[in-house]
Amino acid sequence: MILEGSLILFLGFAVLLVLGAPLAIALGITGTAVILTEGLGIMSVPTNAYNGIAKYPLLALPVFVLAGMIFERAGVALRIVRFASAIVGKRRGAQGIVAILVCMFLGGISGSGPADAAAVAMVMIPAMWKQGYPREFSATLIAAAGSTAILIPPSVALIVYSVLVPTASVPALFAGGVVPGILAGLSLILPTLYFSYKNGWGLASDEETPGFWASFKEAIWGLLAPVIILGGLRAGLFTPTEAAVVAAFYGFFVGLFVYRTLTLRKIYEVLVESAEISAVVLLIISLAGIFAHAGSTLGAFDSLAKLMLGFTTNEALMLVMITILLLIAGMLLDAVSIFLVFLPILLPIIQVYHWDPVWFGIIMTMNMAIGQFTPPMAVNLMVTTRIAGVSMDSTVRWALWMVGSMLLALALVTAFPQLAMWLPQRLGY
Repeated sequence: MILEGSLILFLGFAVLLVLGAPLAIALGITGTAVILTEGLGIMSVPTNAYNGIAKYPLLALPVFVLAGMIFERAGVALRIVRFASAIVGKRRGAQGIVAILVCMFLGGISGSGPADAAAVAMVMIPAMWKQGYPREFSATLIAAAGSTAILIPPSVALIVYSVLVPTASVPALFAGGVVPGILAGLSLILPTLYFSYKNGWGLASDEETPGFWASFKEAIWGLLAPVIILGGLRAGLFTPTEAAVVAAFYGFFVGLFVYRTLTLRKIYEVLVESAEISAVVLLIISLAGIFAHAGSTLGAFDSLAKLMLGFTTNEALMLVMITILLLIAGMLLDAVSIFLVFLPILLPIIQVYHWDPVWFGIIMTMNMAIGQFTPPMAVNLMVTTRIAGVSMDSTVRWALWMVGSMLLALALVTAFPQLAMWLPQRLGY
């Protein structure tokens, strides 16, 4: 029974993905097929589809998506770029470092890698091209730096993880992602400086560096956004869901009355686009509930976990195996989908080794971040290459360097869990 059902569940899921079925459809069909063939109760299909999204933390997801898009359209990215340029100054690799810093900062507002990468690419790729950076390198660097958005709070991916792993709270995960997210971003400075000095990029333009105070005054409204979100969370003024609402209204205020860049038409477009993105994500989560119910009731997930544990009892080797599995999956699927598919399998392993669920969530998310700019299905890279007007194939040589740098950050957080756990413990989470 378990073997037959497992074949339908996993093999059917893989076949549907290969045939080009949307992820939500593949999850829903295979889960329903197992429920029907194994007699698990047809009414569990609608029940689990509803239960998959009837969770309070998920209320924050569509609102954070909306807040990120509002700040993107309000022109915050351009003003943050000017301020970062004033801080970094004029030197080899300066524009590359500015792109990294701005991506990391905007990640503290949007929580979405593709949205972060798109906002920065629109501003930075033309500027970097003027200073001698190849468009292929610029697109890859911004895609890699944009991936830190799913680590640096607020993170849509970490919200989904907290729903699937209730023992890991959203505030603890947000705090846990800060140091690893910064490490991941700063690791990209190494290849940026190396290639900038090697190829002479960065001083070809005669444009003046923006003044510090003038650019600071322009950027201050954007700079306050993560302070308000994270400060309010820490002070207990609002929950993560309420923080998302505060961020959205703050973005509307800045765009309408301060920068005056948001028109009624733009607001309508933002509302429509953010609703579409949120609907797609929530539909995947809903139908993944059917898949998860079928697999857990059947015992397929426990069987796969036991199979993995049968390969080795060595904790370090198991972590390496999981990392390789997640890196490969990250090249093909987005972070939310990987959590939904793989977490039911990995949770028994987490329990066997007594790994902290917050630390493991950060490790998983770092793997997903690397996958966002690793071909062939790199979602961030798809966005930035389209803006840069280059093919994804041409970015592979640069992507390998970025992957190597971020793997160093991942290895550090894996080897030294306190890098992820120190801040949550310090804040009492």
